[in-house]
Amino acid sequence: MSILDRLISAVIYIVAFYILFIVGKFVHSLLHREYNLTVELVEKDNPAVALALTGYYLGLVFAIGGGLAGPSHGIVMDLIDLGIYGLTGIILLNISWYLCDKTILPSFKISDELVRDRNCGTGVVSLGMSLASGLIIFGAISGEGGGMLSALAFWAVGQVILMAAGRVYAIILPYNLHKEIEKDNVAAGVGFAGAIIGVGIVVGLAAQRDFVSWSDSLGAYALISVVGIVLLPFIRFLTDLILIPKVKLTDEIVNQETPNVGAAYIEAFSYIAAAFVVYWCV
Repeated sequence: MSILDRLISAVIYIVAFYILFIVGKFVHSLLHREYNLTVELVEKDNPAVALALTGYYLGLVFAIGGGLAGPSHGIVMDLIDLGIYGLTGIILLNISWYLCDKTILPSFKISDELVRDRNCGTGVVSLGMSLASGLIIFGAISGEGGGMLSALAFWAVGQVILMAAGRVYAIILPYNLHKEIEKDNVAAGVGFAGAIIGVGIVVGLAAQRDFVSWSDSLGAYALISVVGIVLLPFIRFLTDLILIPKVKLTDEIVNQETPNVGAAYIEAFSYIAAAFVVYWCV
């Protein structure tokens, strides 16, 4: 294929991608009619909604991108696959957001916190949930050797693991995560979002491996994903011990008048960095 042919193909793929992106944007607006995005973002300058929307758009890029990844089978077949798997990714991403809303932060309604309270702690958690879900969908769709059924199965298992990780993280913390986020504690939200994204990276990368058989592939996928969750407490301990050795993360995030968002960024980084290390090693 000549360079000109590649450029023409690239333009066609990009146009198709953005058509699907617009569809995903429309679906989001349709499902979140409790607020007007233009009013919240432009007229009210609502940073919490901006964070949540950015996360959804990031998740959307990965969810649709799963249909583009992998070897080409000809432009016609590629576009058909992109249409089928891209639309599937959009549907799964919105289902994922709904499930996370009900299970990861069940104490309050996310949309109320974003719009009524302009709660950036909730906004960054919503960002993390959407991005993590998008990564899982990307891995489930882009893996070679399977089909739609295996993609749906890997997404479902990955989503369960992500929700379980949210529960585990809340349990290992020495403070009430939901209360801190509801109090607009952005630092608590940033740390939590980092943990969720880290799990999303591990699960998404594990799902991207080539499909061999249900027993081998699903078993390895579940094992790698569970290892990622089990390591969450250990990673947080190492962060406290190595990256911020002279202070305690809990004190910086909740036990002072102004929560230390900078310390939370370090905590979030540790989860995301460790996610790649876990995948490379396991």
